[in-house]
Amino acid sequence: MNNRILFPRLLIGCFVLCFATNLAAQSSEVDTRQTRTNIDSNVATRLETDISARPLGEERRPRIVGSSPIAAPKTPVVSPAPILAGRFDQLLMTAIQSHLGSPYHYAGTGPDSFDCSGFVWRAFQEAGFDFSRGPASSYWATFAAPSAEEQYRFGTLVFFSGLSHVGIVADQNGFYHSSRHHGVIYSRFDKYWLPRVDGFRRVPIASMSFPVAKAKPGTAKPATNPRNGEEANQR
Repeated sequence: MNNRILFPRLLIGCFVLCFATNLAAQSSEVDTRQTRTNIDSNVATRLETDISARPLGEERRPRIVGSSPIAAPKTPVVSPAPILAGRFDQLLMTAIQSHLGSPYHYAGTGPDSFDCSGFVWRAFQEAGFDFSRGPASSYWATFAAPSAEEQYRFGTLVFFSGLSHVGIVADQNGFYHSSRHHGVIYSRFDKYWLPRVDGFRRVPIASMSFPVAKAKPGTAKPATNPRNGEEANQR
């Protein structure tokens, strides 16, 4: 009798226990899925928040390689000193420098005062190259035109204002001459002088032999008409 009563109760208890265990397992699995869903949702939300919070221009910003900025190229400094190619250039520069500051004097050939063509003649004489003293236009007719590369080379003659004025090129920046108002000076090829340039002539010094003798002061040959319109329109 007792066995008949206990057996159904035991069977019911086992069934209840199995049902409770299964229910607990399902509940635990649901909680795990919800936790995982919440974690995934939080991560996705955080990623979306980070992406949306990033500045709009950040992705378009170029990468900078290196920490030092590239410096802008400096403007080259132009030296006023001419390039002296040989011994004659050195002798000619010495002659020019010895007369810088000398006053202007019409038809003057030095040694203390000069007009423009007289200064050119004197400088080449003292450097060792002899040619006839005359107006600027006579030098134009005597000497040949230089190549394009030699036009602004030291020692080339430069002519202005209808061949009424002449000087000696220093470099591409300026020239030496005897100015009517300032005497023997260095002048730049500025907006005053450049429009007045007639052209260039090159004294043929390639065939010169050294050593050379300097001309003595006061031995200039007077020209028949040294002015001939010379010195017009010059500063």
